[in-house]
Amino acid sequence: MNELSTLAMAAALAWASGIRLYAVVFLIGLAGQQQWITLPEHLRVLSHTYVIVASGCMLVLEFFADKIPAVDSIWDAIHTVIRIPAGALLAAGVIGVEDGAAWAVVAGLLGGTITAGTHFTKAGSRALINTSPEPVTNWAASFTEDAAILGGLWLAFTHPLIFLVLLGLFILLMIWLLPKLWRFMKRLLLSLGSLLGLSQPDIRPTKT
Repeated sequence: MNELSTLAMAAALAWASGIRLYAVVFLIGLAGQQQWITLPEHLRVLSHTYVIVASGCMLVLEFFADKIPAVDSIWDAIHTVIRIPAGALLAAGVIGVEDGAAWAVVAGLLGGTITAGTHFTKAGSRALINTSPEPVTNWAASFTEDAAILGGLWLAFTHPLIFLVLLGLFILLMIWLLPKLWRFMKRLLLSLGSLLGLSQPDIRPTKT
């Protein structure tokens, strides 16, 4: 595996983990077990049958949870503490200590950053979509994410340069979108707090 392919694989695993972690673990593990791809040494554990079965079960659970409005947001919230470190570990595992411990650390930090970005972009977008009472938009977004993961991983392994260019464009979009999603989430949380009586209205003395 050359440097470009290694970089694309690390970036792809980090990016995809922020959206569908269990799909990434299952697909990469299955591809490695069937020898469709050659897994780096530190990721070969993913090709173990037990890991494939476990990740496959979680993949099915996530697939259906992600199609239910509100449940998908709860699922995303829970997985904030799971996806980000997992994405960092997968990216670091591609590089491996044999390529230099410092490079593995750098890959983990960058991978975790990419995973965090995609996770918060996905979670914020889905929370915004869930404000609509109809489920069709939610389903469309979820199936689009499923297709993006499959297409992105395939592209990273077959055309790494194209994947990296598209990832760069996605990161630019993410940088533009995240502040807007953050402001929306703050308003949503304040509204929920008011409804539940957890926040007090801002009462200031009027000037006479």
